[in-house]
Amino acid sequence: MNFVKEFTKGLWKENPILRLLLGMCPTLAVTTSAINGLGMGLATLAVLICSNLVVSQLRKMIPKKVRIPAFIVVIASFVTMVDLTMNAFAHDLHKSLGLFIPLIVVNCLILGRAEAFASKKPLLGSFVDGLGMGIGFTLALVVLGSIREVLGNGTIFDVALFGKGFLPMIVMILPPGAFIMLGFLMAGMNRIDKGIS
Repeated sequence: MNFVKEFTKGLWKENPILRLLLGMCPTLAVTTSAINGLGMGLATLAVLICSNLVVSQLRKMIPKKVRIPAFIVVIASFVTMVDLTMNAFAHDLHKSLGLFIPLIVVNCLILGRAEAFASKKPLLGSFVDGLGMGIGFTLALVVLGSIREVLGNGTIFDVALFGKGFLPMIVMILPPGAFIMLGFLMAGMNRIDKGIS
């Protein structure tokens, strides 16, 4: 198994958000700021890596008929741990992300990686896949959140970038702004790919 290829595919070629369009609910809802994107991305990354590791270890013990419910129980366990940890140590971010942290349980990225990869591959490969996909997911959320925050608030990670004369584009911190910027980011990736090939 080529671990470098498995890791990098989630960063560009199979980026969960910008290529596979997985996890759109948190992508469009919480990326109103860079810090929200980073928080959601890191929470998802932790759940993805941990659930991939456990599913990979249990893959031969789980009967095929109950594999999906078993995967969901594993994922839900890690989401609960992340939710409680974030509430204890990053309470403001936890309040900001709200319901979207528990909804990581039904994020099709995590269940998809458990079903398509971790249930068929050994431990190290599953870890590398989870790490690459999780980092790709996090990067996409941070980039989208950063652009929306800069255009919609004139800040980045809550640090003001412009003077008092800045006129924010309010649409960027509203749901339509997420769709608009996501479209531009996907178009930019496609343009870069065409320029490379």
